[in-house]
Amino acid sequence: MGGGAGDRIVLKSLASVLTNLIHIRETQDHQKVFTHFLLVLVVEIAVFSALFHWIMLYEGREYSIITGVYWTFTVMSTLGFGDITFTSDLGRIFSIIVLVSGIVFFLILLPFTFIQHFYLPWMERQKKEMVPRRLPDSIRGHVLIAGTNPIALNLSETLMRYDMKAYLLCSDMQTALQLLSQGYKAVLGEHDDKETYSKLHAETAASLVVMDTDIRSANIVFSAHEAAPELPIVAGVESLEARDILRMAGCSRCFHFYSLLGEALARRVIHPSHRVSVLGHFGRLVIAEAPVMRTPLAGKTLLESGIRHDTGVSVVGVWERGAFSLPRPDTTFGRSTVLMVAGTEEQVRAFNSLLSSTDQDMDARQPATIIIGGGRVGLAVARSLSRRGINALIVDRKQNIDAGSTPVVCGDASDLSLMEKAGIRTTPTIIVTTHDDDANIYLTIYCRSLRPDVQIISRASLDRNVNGLHLAGADLVLSLASLVSATVINLLSPNRLLMLNERLSVFRSTVSENLAGMSLARSGIRGNTRCSVLAVHCPDGTSHINPEAGYVLARGDTIYLIGDNHAQTLYRKYYGIDTDVEAGELRKEPQWKSVV
Repeated sequence: MGGGAGDRIVLKSLASVLTNLIHIRETQDHQKVFTHFLLVLVVEIAVFSALFHWIMLYEGREYSIITGVYWTFTVMSTLGFGDITFTSDLGRIFSIIVLVSGIVFFLILLPFTFIQHFYLPWMERQKKEMVPRRLPDSIRGHVLIAGTNPIALNLSETLMRYDMKAYLLCSDMQTALQLLSQGYKAVLGEHDDKETYSKLHAETAASLVVMDTDIRSANIVFSAHEAAPELPIVAGVESLEARDILRMAGCSRCFHFYSLLGEALARRVIHPSHRVSVLGHFGRLVIAEAPVMRTPLAGKTLLESGIRHDTGVSVVGVWERGAFSLPRPDTTFGRSTVLMVAGTEEQVRAFNSLLSSTDQDMDARQPATIIIGGGRVGLAVARSLSRRGINALIVDRKQNIDAGSTPVVCGDASDLSLMEKAGIRTTPTIIVTTHDDDANIYLTIYCRSLRPDVQIISRASLDRNVNGLHLAGADLVLSLASLVSATVINLLSPNRLLMLNERLSVFRSTVSENLAGMSLARSGIRGNTRCSVLAVHCPDGTSHINPEAGYVLARGDTIYLIGDNHAQTLYRKYYGIDTDVEAGELRKEPQWKSVV
């Protein structure tokens, strides 16, 4: 092992030296070519000036040396003032030769040589100097991201949106320049070099997030852990077996995000006895969501539903095909509506019973849920549904898929006869899990056309395709990129923030003078910021879940709110930044526990 480590260090050093030598050689070559061209041009001008004097003497005239140089420049540059001309044919032939040479050298070769061997290399050096190779010594609490795939870029955007300093670690200059031009913060360095993490002050970083292949991730984690043993390292793995290896290399938390996404998709499947999906806990407070489809709430308004009166939970938000809004008394619950509720565990259980009441007489052996795609996410969905006792069936092109007890139908999901064989006419739910968003949109449109009344849950690899999948007919869409971002942010800010998805978060704020002594109704929080107050935590340790509108806020209380990114911005605008949280002075309060 010692010899192998030494060989690796030698190879890294040798590669670094060779790279520097090549860079120096390229710079020297450009300078050499440009210098040689200028020397040739100077010699040519000198020769033409000398011939000018010789021919003028032949014609019986005499001029100064500077006049010869002046005439050569005016002719070669095609300006030709005409104040000095030859009268003999020999002189005119010489003028033609000088003119043609000027066109070639001044108008063609000089611009090309200048741009190719001086200007472009200079611009390249300027660009390279733009990419930082180290971070300031004063930096603290930053997040390093080893990876430049779309999911890593989405994570960087999300972290920056929450005012967290995120730096993408790039191993090549071109990628770093492209990311900088797109507005990301990028740094240059080898992922597997200990010195890279020393230059980036990994010892003071909040975390390192590794988004690479399992083999490369092990090397990255090992190198970073060697440079900063106390650095929290979070890694996403492609295979479940890689988690133990990365932990041994020094990784703090390892996630198989495909399994987490599959479990999250499975929790959204409508089940006769369990319709509510829990998203997170805060002490006694529970945040959950539930689809209205096939419940007694469909077609009713919030006021008519009597949810708070019957169960105690508060409806704090409404999802309608990917669009979030705060509910009003006259908000009507449609077939595709998903309710976001908050309450105690007992209240959430009562809410679940309310939604499940229409399914009491339903046959326990309902038709199987169809899972389109037998990859990592699809198999995770099948395992999760099996644990919940929900029948499922996988449709995939590949044969010999190891799906355990879940049956597999082999073929193309766009084949009507095959889908009818799989039970698309009777299935209550279809889950689309392929890794290709284009295919997911296509299959969602196809399934919706065949079954307008079925629940369709779809996976999105990229956040930008979430709206497209909703428009295609999906009732619920979960994004892999959002799942990764939410997991990382919830780890970084357990007391400050609970990110539920890409657009919606629960955040905390300490009551200051501008809110102290005011009731929730008078505070205008909901009207001004479009945030809902979930709970109030008092300095004496008591908590008030779903406080009434007449609850009076006291200085030092901590309020927990739910809202999208714009709502959080408005809250800061109207009520200021929570200095206790920003400074990291977190009191002993219950921490959020997210259910990914």
